[in-house]
Amino acid sequence: MSTRSALRAPRPIEPANEFAADVIAGLTAKPKYLRPKYFYDLTGSGLFDRITQLPEYYPTRSELALLSQHAAEIASLFPPASALIEFGSGSSRKARIVLRAAASVEAYVPVDISGDFLREDAARLRRDFPHLTIIPIAADFTTLTAPPAEIAAKPRSGFFPGSTIGNFEPHEACAFMRRAGQILGAGAVLIVGVDLEKSPDILYRAYNDAEGVTAKFNLNLLARINRELGANFDLAAFEHHAFYNTERHRIEMHLASIRRQKVRIGDATIEFRAGETIHTENSYKYSIESFQALARGSGWSPLKAWTDSLFSVHALRMTAD
Repeated sequence: MSTRSALRAPRPIEPANEFAADVIAGLTAKPKYLRPKYFYDLTGSGLFDRITQLPEYYPTRSELALLSQHAAEIASLFPPASALIEFGSGSSRKARIVLRAAASVEAYVPVDISGDFLREDAARLRRDFPHLTIIPIAADFTTLTAPPAEIAAKPRSGFFPGSTIGNFEPHEACAFMRRAGQILGAGAVLIVGVDLEKSPDILYRAYNDAEGVTAKFNLNLLARINRELGANFDLAAFEHHAFYNTERHRIEMHLASIRRQKVRIGDATIEFRAGETIHTENSYKYSIESFQALARGSGWSPLKAWTDSLFSVHALRMTAD
């Protein structure tokens, strides 16, 4: 979000936590924005899980099929007695496919910002994979700088499915991949899910589903601010907008104010013009070649890419120092 200039709110909230500080910074910037990592409280994580099952939302079906079809080949890239770190694990549904095929993996480290959702999922994983050491980390995976002590001596691989890489600006994606390389170590393998460029009509339907679940997911961000920060957003006064930005090869999600209004968050008052939006998420789409170029620029060597023409799964190896 570096292109946006943050302005100080009148009498800003004392940043009791990072969430409050980020919300105030984003909503007093021009243009307004909120960081997409805050979608994923317990409610938001559940809504996203529903999105992945919608008929219009092809990425999850495509990626699950690719992982199932190539699980053995992917698992063969992991070293013996290793640990698998998943950045932004969510429901771990995709990791389960890989873990079932990966006898060489002894420990699984899901990292996710939604602590409640993560704990529930970790309990199910321990039941279903009793031979694995499960080490959940409730954190923003972009702030992780080192592996947990329990796996520091093990060879490590990384798993980053779901095209979450597309939520970053390209320079931020490079920064994350360099940091992942430092966490995993020289020679490590990283498996990344990447959504591909395609017809804008297909993309539009994927982010504007007929059931309105994506709209609820987007609006839940305002509901979360109300719940946790005592704000007074009227959710009925905002609309979900999602569209494909052809020039920048990305889907943009916004929340649009349908009227002129003021919202209170602590001591700050945020004014909205009719039609003014809060930019909540980007989802960049890549070609196989453009993503591999980004990977090379981040210190990773492409090993293999599997695709069904809608989605792609990439195996990368960290370049040795």
